[in-house]
Amino acid sequence: MAKKPVKLDDKGHRKFGMRDKLAYAAGDFGCNMSFALKGTVQTFWLVYMMMETGLLSLLLLLVQIWDAVNDPLLGTMIDNDKKNYKRGKFKQYIFVGACGLLVTGAAVFLPFPNAPVVIKAMLFILGYVLWDAFYTIANVPYGSMLSVITEDIGERAQLSTWRSVGSMIGGMIPGMILPMIIWQKVTYDGTTDFLSKIEIPDGFDKSQFLTNPLTGEAYQLGDKVLSPATGKQVEILLGDRVFIAALIMGVLGFIAFMLMLKNVTIRVDENTVKTTETEKFNVIKAFGKFLRNRPAVGATIAAMGMFLGMQSASTANTIMFATYFGQASMSGVVQIIGFLPMFIFMPFVKKIVHKFGKKEASVAGTIVSMIGGVIMLIFPMVDRSVALLVYMAGLIVFGIGMGIYTCVSWAMMGDAIDYNEWKFGTREEGTVYSLHSFFRKLAQGVGPSVVLLIMGALGYNEKLGTIGQSLETSHNMCWLVAGLYLFSAVLQFVGLALVYNLDKKTLAKMSADLGRDVTADDASSKVAE
Repeated sequence: MAKKPVKLDDKGHRKFGMRDKLAYAAGDFGCNMSFALKGTVQTFWLVYMMMETGLLSLLLLLVQIWDAVNDPLLGTMIDNDKKNYKRGKFKQYIFVGACGLLVTGAAVFLPFPNAPVVIKAMLFILGYVLWDAFYTIANVPYGSMLSVITEDIGERAQLSTWRSVGSMIGGMIPGMILPMIIWQKVTYDGTTDFLSKIEIPDGFDKSQFLTNPLTGEAYQLGDKVLSPATGKQVEILLGDRVFIAALIMGVLGFIAFMLMLKNVTIRVDENTVKTTETEKFNVIKAFGKFLRNRPAVGATIAAMGMFLGMQSASTANTIMFATYFGQASMSGVVQIIGFLPMFIFMPFVKKIVHKFGKKEASVAGTIVSMIGGVIMLIFPMVDRSVALLVYMAGLIVFGIGMGIYTCVSWAMMGDAIDYNEWKFGTREEGTVYSLHSFFRKLAQGVGPSVVLLIMGALGYNEKLGTIGQSLETSHNMCWLVAGLYLFSAVLQFVGLALVYNLDKKTLAKMSADLGRDVTADDASSKVAE
């Protein structure tokens, strides 16, 4: 059968279609094969490498500050590169980044738990910096490439939506599967070297792991081995598996990147487009203007709240599941179930935004999320037999509230750029996006660092791993997780309800003054950027 002729546009390029959309989605899937590992970094270094909480907090803060700064640095380098590459500038940098991510994603998970503290610190910093640099080299031009695939606004909106699809799939799969692979429940196998599988915590002797602490009877073949401290089944983090899983995810990400590079067509001159998030923002005047841009500040506060609460809770959440519920291997599945409600809004965002407005719908969502946070505050007070169900109920309500904001967060930043033009006469997309990105990434560093310090203050002892933590400490982790989610919702409410000032009526006036007709279709074109 003869192949159908390829349809070309006026410039001789293959016409935009599903091939481009699927390929672009594969690109963000590739990015998330690496980004999804970030939630495991703190847990790996805290539980397996047994790094002291204060030191890990400091190192994490340092590398995340570098993460925030390194986007504009590397982005400027890409902007200033005027060489004519065979595959194009953006594709060339993405290829280099993808090659680097093949191995650097695993570099931060080198399993040497018995190495001296200084060596551990050096391995952490070097591995993380290399990983983050290659991630930026791939991710920044990937985001910018949307502008050169097509000039059509509607087609760009489709690419943006498919990017979100790739991102969600790339985040959900490792989020569910990775904890099942890297955590292992311990059962008694009757062998003489059984105890070699368990890192006996300080203050415990071997005999305590040979008898059931609840019954006092010796374990029989196949029995669950329980922690003498909490009475929950012992789960150990398999550091070697984390390293191997990171390598596998690097390979999957590389394959996804290659599929994208082969199937995406560049239709616009790349030298006319600057990278999305990399315009220099180190100008005091521009910074001051950003602080006077209420919508930009409000949206940034909300985004920082999301990261300071939700992402910062990831380590404490894993420790909680391991010590309080004895279900660390299932923690990813529970989190995904809790946040699935976010995705039910995607088909209806256009109608919701058209009827209520982005700010109004998002503020209503933050109120629902606060209710979910309050429900989560209840689960540490109920019996452990039903605590997980109460926790999940609160998580689902929290996720429902987050649904709208998740879909329109970048759309609100797009409106903030219009506001900048409306109030100050200049759009300054790069400056606004760069500062917004900077503060988001700063929150990703500050949040987990502070949480690690709080965990130490609440009794977490890194020398005891997850096996020897006291029942009181495991219970404190429950309060910490619940409090972080509630804090996240409250800060989002403050940013969106009290600072962000572009309600539906004001947005319509601004659009009219700027000579733009923002219909529901226009609004949806910015959704899920």
